[in-house]
Amino acid sequence: MRSKGLESQLTIPAIHPCPADAYMQLCAEYTALAQRFDAVAVAGSSLGGFYATVLAEQYGCRAVLINPAVRPQLLLQKYIGENVNYYTDEHWQFDSTHVEQLRQLDVEHISQPDRYLLMLQTGDETLDYRDAEAKYVGCPAIVEQGGDHSFAGFERHIPRMLEFCGI
Repeated sequence: MRSKGLESQLTIPAIHPCPADAYMQLCAEYTALAQRFDAVAVAGSSLGGFYATVLAEQYGCRAVLINPAVRPQLLLQKYIGENVNYYTDEHWQFDSTHVEQLRQLDVEHISQPDRYLLMLQTGDETLDYRDAEAKYVGCPAIVEQGGDHSFAGFERHIPRMLEFCGI
């Protein structure tokens, strides 16, 4: 975005660990951006992909999903208890209330598959890429053999992502 002179149009929020608070935070971010720009697109990786889906369905925007979490309310049950943010070293509690909040936010069916760009790598050690393939059937997709949860070589796809988002 910087090389295109568009860095002011990119927002990368630190998402609150509580799903209900994260959702309210992201809705506020989206609303603020929508007041400044004609079109807003969202992108997210893993749990961020889950939230990007929720926002895309609510606001009708485009979304780029990178190895997105599908049904994190099931996946994250094993993390109930104290957790540590990898980036900030902040300690926080994840409990059954948070699992229920994720369940309530979950989007069962994608309403307009053409609004999503799905990016998957089959070597994802955290998530089974086939779950996302099944949930996002009909969406434009990049599915690469190998790779990992961080989507190795992500930078190769930035032009495609920007084009998909209308940039």
